Amino acid sequence: MVKRFLYSQKVAPYVFVLPFILVFLLFWVYPLGSSVGMSFQKITLGQSASWVGFANYAKLMGDGIFLKAVMNSVVYMVLTIVILVPFPMLFAVLINSKWMWAREFFKSAFFLPALTSVVVAGTIFRLMFGEMDTSLINSFLGLFGIEPIKFLKGQTTGFIALLALATWRWTGVNMLYFLSGLKNIPEDYYEAASIDGASSFQKFTRITVPMLKPTTIYVITISIYAGLAMFIESMMLWNGNNSPKNIGLTIVGYLYRQGIEKSDMGYAASVGIVLLVVAMAINLAQLAFTGMFKKED
Repeated sequence: MVKRFLYSQKVAPYVFVLPFILVFLLFWVYPLGSSVGMSFQKITLGQSASWVGFANYAKLMGDGIFLKAVMNSVVYMVLTIVILVPFPMLFAVLINSKWMWAREFFKSAFFLPALTSVVVAGTIFRLMFGEMDTSLINSFLGLFGIEPIKFLKGQTTGFIALLALATWRWTGVNMLYFLSGLKNIPEDYYEAASIDGASSFQKFTRITVPMLKPTTIYVITISIYAGLAMFIESMMLWNGNNSPKNIGLTIVGYLYRQGIEKSDMGYAASVGIVLLVVAMAINLAQLAFTGMFKKED
């Protein structure tokens, strides 16, 4: 009876998906449900929890530092999308072209930064963008007679350093996504376009970009989440979670500050729920805008 049950064609699909379901329930649904419940409580380590209703959320809306963290995360997300979507696509097209030499070398070279520890990368970029005139960037600027700049003490210059780190680290990853998308475009399309006299630019705008739409949407989707959830890069670049005037503070950084540094777990949980809602809202909006929810005729 048991053997027949296990070998049943109706039962087999459920057996195969059971590990995923258990992992999903244990590591996603349960933590999410617990976080929602905690966000309505006042939870301090070493003390009993008390129900406070929407007090944590009301406090958030009037918390200037939290709003600063949200603005920083949103700006970082937008700028990374502007940089890390079109440029990796162009690099992928160049590497995938027929006349490209040492193709595998450039693939490896672009992807290598992603294999580097973010802790090591953040430390290196902190030294590169140091305020001393002997730091790498200031030494380079000094060749043009420019005075040393305190990059990590200004809002704009700090974001330049942060975006430089993100660009160096993630360009290769997104490029590989686009390379995989290019492999799915039939070569016949380009041959037909060549016969019709289309230029390289016309092939790129009329064939490559439209055919890469699914890949582009995927890259934008993960970039939205990655931008809003960024934390370690900022923490390592400023050597801690306390950047000058909170210029590098992110939503996750503020969550860490409240939950770990100040032991206010209930307030930190409300920050996490707001992050989830904001990320979901932005992603659903861009998916709807790009037509991913429309049924094909």
